[in-house]
Amino acid sequence: MSAPVQELFQPADRPYRVGAHPDVGVGYAPAHHGELLQGMFGDPAGQPRRALVTLPQPGRGTRAAFHPSYSHGGVLGPPAMTKVRRAAMLALRGFANYPAAAKGGRVEISSNIPCGVGMGSSTSDVTATIRAVADFHGVQLAEDEVARLAVTAECASDSIMIDDRVVLFAHRDGVVLETFGHRLPPMYVLSCDTEPAARVDTLRLRPADYDESEVANFGVLRAALRRAVVLADAALLGRVATASSRINQRYLPKPHLELLLQRCLQHGGCGIQVAHSGTVAGLLFDAVPPDAEHRLRRCAAQLRASAAELGIAVTGLFAVSAVFGDGSAADLQAMEVLA
Repeated sequence: MSAPVQELFQPADRPYRVGAHPDVGVGYAPAHHGELLQGMFGDPAGQPRRALVTLPQPGRGTRAAFHPSYSHGGVLGPPAMTKVRRAAMLALRGFANYPAAAKGGRVEISSNIPCGVGMGSSTSDVTATIRAVADFHGVQLAEDEVARLAVTAECASDSIMIDDRVVLFAHRDGVVLETFGHRLPPMYVLSCDTEPAARVDTLRLRPADYDESEVANFGVLRAALRRAVVLADAALLGRVATASSRINQRYLPKPHLELLLQRCLQHGGCGIQVAHSGTVAGLLFDAVPPDAEHRLRRCAAQLRASAAELGIAVTGLFAVSAVFGDGSAADLQAMEVLA
């Protein structure tokens, strides 16, 4: 069970800068590009939980600004972003015992993440908002606290707030089931939108009803992903992501998945991953071989030539390189956006 929100933040064990409030709190959260693996997995107690492993995406994200109010207890924000306002209220409730805590306020959101395609736009908005409220109060919240608040605000969340390691994240519980390591294998990703005109409402999306065979497969894929991270084996990671993508075809199928996979493999790629609650797919390439970028670009050119006929869009190229972290150095390096 998650701790009550009111118990998450206690002045006695959190840094607080008396008299050092900024006028505005700011927060940032990145996007992701769907999942490398998603399914049903056992937690440390042996209980089944829905969980996922997120693929980070550099170059996209959300910035939130929190403008405090001491006179009213509500939160104003973009009318359509009820999750953002809910997240701000939950975070404010946690800081109620702080000296000079804000009662309410206003949230401004700036984002370059498309909505409804599986890039984590809502979780990024919510996470950035929580961090902005915390920043105003002079606090950098722990990842698990941000995760609990995010899940409470939007019912299910991905793991973008955990940016220093690769985790299997129970997205409806806000807890980490397993840490695989601190970095993914170096990879290039060719991003495609398999249904450019479609949008997925995650709140209306029915949870996948996995059968016994699929649940057993998830255990095997979990072990394989663990090995792929430890050995920095992009080829094995690609096979895991491909298997997870194929299982997802029963629940939220991606048009031309097998054709996209075939094109990827023809150009020396190692597999395909998808957004399990969106429309995007990523063709994965091991970034270590010296000709990797050349093969990636040849594949991108071939797909772009047939994109209109297939009804897909090739939207970008990006790299996930040596360190899975905060994006401040060369760890997550954006290459370019094609659309």
